[in-house]
Order: sequence, then structure tokens, then C-alpha cells
Amino acid sequence: MPASLTTFTNRILQGAAASLLVLALAGCSTTKDRMTTGSVPKLTKPVEEMDASELRSATDRLGQAYEKNPRDPVTGVNYANLLRMNGRDTQALAVMQQVAIANPGDRNVLAAYGKAQAAAGQFQQALDTIGRAQTPDRPDWKLISAQGAILDQMGRASDARQRYRDALDIQPNEPSILSNLGMSYVLTGDLRTAETYLRSAASQPTADSRVRQNLALVVGLQGRFPEAEQIARRELSPQQADANVAYLRGMLSQPNSWQKLAAKDKTSGAADNSNTN
Repeated sequence: MPASLTTFTNRILQGAAASLLVLALAGCSTTKDRMTTGSVPKLTKPVEEMDASELRSATDRLGQAYEKNPRDPVTGVNYANLLRMNGRDTQALAVMQQVAIANPGDRNVLAAYGKAQAAAGQFQQALDTIGRAQTPDRPDWKLISAQGAILDQMGRASDARQRYRDALDIQPNEPSILSNLGMSYVLTGDLRTAETYLRSAASQPTADSRVRQNLALVVGLQGRFPEAEQIARRELSPQQADANVAYLRGMLSQPNSWQKLAAKDKTSGAADNSNTN
């Protein structure tokens, strides 16, 4: 796989569940949003646009800063985020566990700790941790959406979608929430409903390339690959776009779970048509 394929995009194209969780939890406390705080080393570009080599270099720099001050919440959160982007979920969880012990009342730290727990597969613990980060008088839509993503990972689609709708009540038309809701329907094989929400998400002025990559994935799953390719190439460098498209094309050509999802959606559609005749 080309080195220019970002870790984030790679995870998107490897599975709908992974995509949903990464996108939802990124909103809790993103590396890009918090990287400019204090004396923490700054990034030269957004994490989502880095290739594997750049991610490793940034992680090494943050690791050195963390070793010097492992109690600093900003350094710890940023370092854990980059570790997860490199696929080092177990190490990220260990870092956030120590940072949470040192900063038990820090809302951002608790949110990031829950994110690390979810990435490591500790879903119930993640729900509990993120719940502690929430405040009833000032509910955070990002945390609510993150809870939805975790519930989807646990197979609780109905509960997950209710959490997304709760988040939309606080932050209407937020593209990351709409994208999460759309990907929730991917997980249950309803690709047409998924596309509806993802198109709404992608049409929002604040939508980023991650939302559009999710839309490209769902369009491709329905067999409309030229359209999916056109969507996937927007706002990416030619090298990144070529890598994404090649990987997406290869994945969709294999008889794996993606084709099963597409078949399930066709079967559902046929049943709908027979009921309306």
C-alpha cells in the first residue's frame, strides 16, 4: 500500500465500524485542535493529511515531550492521539491511563481516555469514562456522538442512533454527527439510508474530507464506482487520491463483508418494492 495513504483513510477503508468510531471520537479532543497549546511541539499539517512517515516523526517528537512531563494533560492527549493514528492503541491507552490518574477532574482528559479505551476495544469502560466527562447542565454534543459510535461498535444500533439524534438536537446539521448516523446504517446494511445522511453531511459548509471519504465508500458499495472515485478525489493531493481510489477499488472487488452488505441492501430494497406493489 502506498505510504501516502494516511492512517486515518486506511482505517476508513478497512471497515465501516472502524471508520465510524474514529470519526466520532476524533471530535472529542482532536490533535489538530489542541496541538498549538503551550510548549507542545506543533504539527506542520493536519494529522489527516500526513503520510505514514510524517505520522511517525510527529509521534516521536510528542513522545519525547511526554517523557519530559508525563503529567501534562495536553501533551498526553496529543501523544495518545498520534499513537492511535499509528495503530498503537495499547500504548495510547497506557498513556491516557497515566494522564487520567494525574488529572482526574479534567474533562478533556476523561474524553481522550474514553477514546483510547474504545480504540482498544474496551467499549463499556469507554462509555463509563465518557459519561464521567459529561456535565448535565452543559452537555457536550461531541461526547454524546462519541457514545453513539461506541454503542454502534457494541451492536446497539437503536441506542446509538438515538444518541446521534440527541447530539443533533444540540448541534443541528453538524456534519460529523450526520456522518456517524449514516455510517451506523452502513453497519446494518441499509446503504440507501446511509447515503442520504452522508450526502447531507457532505453538503454542510464545515464538512471535511473524512466525511466525503465515508460518502465515497457508501456510493462505491452500491456499485457506482465512477461517482465514488470522483467524490474520493476531492480536496486530496493526486497521490493521496490515487492511493485511496486504488485501495477502495481493490477492496470492493473482493468477495468480503462489503459485498455482503451490498447484497443485504439489495435484498431489503426488493422487499420494500414488493410491499408497495
